Amino acid sequence: MARSGGFFAQEPAQKQAVAPPYQGYPYGYLGPDAEAPARSKGEDTPPDLKESFNGGPLRVPVDASAAALDFCYQPTLWPDLPAFRPAWEAYYAAMEGLAARVMRAFAASLELPEGHFEPFIANPISALRALHYPATTARPLDKQQRAGAHTDYGSLTILLPQPGSQGLQVQQGDQWVDVPAPEGAFVINIGDLMARWTADRWVSTLHRVVAIPGQPARQSLAYFHQPDWDAEIVPLDGSDVYAPVRSGPYLMGKFQATGV
Repeated sequence: MARSGGFFAQEPAQKQAVAPPYQGYPYGYLGPDAEAPARSKGEDTPPDLKESFNGGPLRVPVDASAAALDFCYQPTLWPDLPAFRPAWEAYYAAMEGLAARVMRAFAASLELPEGHFEPFIANPISALRALHYPATTARPLDKQQRAGAHTDYGSLTILLPQPGSQGLQVQQGDQWVDVPAPEGAFVINIGDLMARWTADRWVSTLHRVVAIPGQPARQSLAYFHQPDWDAEIVPLDGSDVYAPVRSGPYLMGKFQATGV
């Protein structure tokens, strides 16, 4: 998190040097007023009060489709900062390994063979996002948040919040509940594809980061685990509650819905 903090501490022009080269490019720096994730849930809101740096998979399979190459396997745009890329890639690799272990635990919890999900995540199209929420010195616009209410799109999310930070909330029933951020702890979210896989036996976590005047700056690292591009997600119970979807096109559609 120290390396990402150094990135966000740069002047705007330095951060913009690694901004996406065109609308829809998935990686690089996104500044303020760039996203409104609540729109993926059908709610029209102002842009979020945040900025982010985003990076994709560390390796490209030799048989990757043209559609996958055009989207999730585009190159990550690296800033000119000493040690940033090695630290980023080391953290990404650690999260990829942790996510694979969590998926084995998920399989066991669902009374499936421990390796059930492994064929679906041989080449996951996961992404890592460093998030910076600037201090809120003014009153936000109506319905504006640091991150609007949304669910994540993939199988699971591994979030490392800044220790002691506040503002992350999850919905339980009709209440919003604060999520603590103790030192050295991850927050694990179920994503939309896992909800589809389990036919809603497991529910995708609706969450937000609230904007309140007078909040200090906040950082986090979010690893979004996403099955292989061509992985077909079908309800495990054999029901037709959800139609089959392919992981990559599903992700691309959700991603495009959040742009401003």
